[in-house]
Amino acid sequence: MSDVKLAVVYYSATGTVHAMAERVAAAGEKAGAEVRLRQVAELAPAAAIASNPAWSQHVDDTKDEPRATADDIVWADAVLFGSPTRYGNIASQLKQFIDTLGPQWAQGLLADKVYAGFTASQTAHGGQESTLLALYNTFYHFGGIVVAPGYTDPLKFVDGNPYGVSHVTGGSNTDPLTEVQFAALDHLADRAVTIARRLKAGAGA
Repeated sequence: MSDVKLAVVYYSATGTVHAMAERVAAAGEKAGAEVRLRQVAELAPAAAIASNPAWSQHVDDTKDEPRATADDIVWADAVLFGSPTRYGNIASQLKQFIDTLGPQWAQGLLADKVYAGFTASQTAHGGQESTLLALYNTFYHFGGIVVAPGYTDPLKFVDGNPYGVSHVTGGSNTDPLTEVQFAALDHLADRAVTIARRLKAGAGA
C-alpha cells in the first residue's frame, strides 16, 4: 500500500482542466501515491450547458465519473485542486464544493495537508495567477501547507508559473496541452507527493 494518499479534485467545463487532472493523477501514481481523481458536481443550468457544444459534450462524457466528497479531502495527505478561471477566480462549481467543507474544517480535519492547484484560461493574462492565489486563500483557512512549485526545477522557467500550473486554451478555446504543461503538471504532482511523504515521515519519527 502506498504511504501517501493524493486527491485530485477539479471542475472542468469543456475538458481542458479534466485533461490536466488526469495527467496530475497519473503523475501522482507514478510518484508512488494512492490517488483519487474526483470531479465536483456540475451546477450550471441545462440551458447554459446546451448553449456550448463542447460543454455539453464534456458533461455527457464525464457523467459517470465519481464525484468529489468531503471524505476525499479528509482521506488525503495531499490535495491538488483544478479549476478554469472565472473572472480571475475559481469556478463557482468548485467553490460550492469547498464551501461544503465547513464541518470538516471546524474539526481540524483539513489541516496539515499539502495543497496546490492548477488552472486554465482562454488568454495568456486571463486571470491564471489570481485564480491560483484566490484558491490558496482557502488553504490558509484550512491550516493547510501550500506547496507551490516555485522555480524548483528548470522547467518552471519554461511554463512560467511559480504558483501552480496553467494553460492557455487560445481564442477558440481548443488549444491542446503541450509537453510544456505536461512536464509542469508532472512536477507539481511529484513535488506534492514528495513533500507529503516527508511530512508523514517526520510526524512518525
